[in-house]
Amino acid sequence: MRSNKTYAVFGLGRYGSAVAKELSESGAEILAVDIDEEKVNDAVAFIPYCKCADVTDADAIRQLGIADFDVVIITMATNLEASVMATMLCKEVGVKTVIAKCSSEMNCRILQKVGADRVVFPENESGIRLAKNLVSSGFVDILDLSDDVSMVELEVRPEWYDKTLMELNLRKKYSINIVAVIENDQVIVNIDPEKPLKKEMSLIVIADTAKLAKFR
Repeated sequence: MRSNKTYAVFGLGRYGSAVAKELSESGAEILAVDIDEEKVNDAVAFIPYCKCADVTDADAIRQLGIADFDVVIITMATNLEASVMATMLCKEVGVKTVIAKCSSEMNCRILQKVGADRVVFPENESGIRLAKNLVSSGFVDILDLSDDVSMVELEVRPEWYDKTLMELNLRKKYSINIVAVIENDQVIVNIDPEKPLKKEMSLIVIADTAKLAKFR
């Protein structure tokens, strides 16, 4: 499913490249930026729009048109100063969502202080997983259990409101197995199949990854 949002990825190291490639393959409109021309040239093979620029420079941010992007992902975790500057400049030009990769809890707090809307630890969240979460309509979170099977936190769709799991029969219709329901921040594993679903609920499901793609 093609994402309607536009993304910019700053930094084309291993993590940034994984994010950019996954977003691009998912059909999202994406711009990848790195100060290293060699990395940019390497990335052109799998990311159509790549630029060599210094994202800590205000003029470069304006020339790249970063203000027009919905989400900016800053992946230069080893360079805190660059991450801070890039975060601040993105927020100054009006980027709604800035996601910053960080290398320590202290760095995360600093990046949040200067405007990052979300911070990620690369050891906890792979670049591919982050990208999947960003473009997956209705999916709150995705965890790949294997190459073929994923566990997903799924929002309750409007057409499911006030209907029971027994009525919906999602397993038969979509080949997804519901393993828990989340309600009021509580994970309920003893599921009542006759309890009506509400807007504020979400479902934890396990399914074939390929079938999840169709489900989107």
